Amino acid sequence: MAKFIVEFTNSAFEDLAFFKKYEQNLILDSIILQLVYEPAIETRNRKQLESNPLAEWELRVGSYRIFYDIAYAENLVKIKAIGYKEHNKLHIRGKEYFL
Repeated sequence: MAKFIVEFTNSAFEDLAFFKKYEQNLILDSIILQLVYEPAIETRNRKQLESNPLAEWELRVGSYRIFYDIAYAENLVKIKAIGYKEHNKLHIRGKEYFL
């Protein structure tokens, strides 16, 4: 089983900074637990998205959403955005985002 390196875009770091410290820890712990090994396996909380400009994959952590791409050749998971869902609306840095 290959181990993947997790890398954040600058924008994803800014998204993460929007959250409270305990929310940041919950999100980071989930990223390590879910995406370091087998990030491309669909589970109840992980799914491949339809074609969109944001990312190929989504990880759900409660109401939080982590959007990422996978570079298999480099064993790299690139975190592109972090937001939260409120009802059926996705918010990134407090603003509604449409996929």
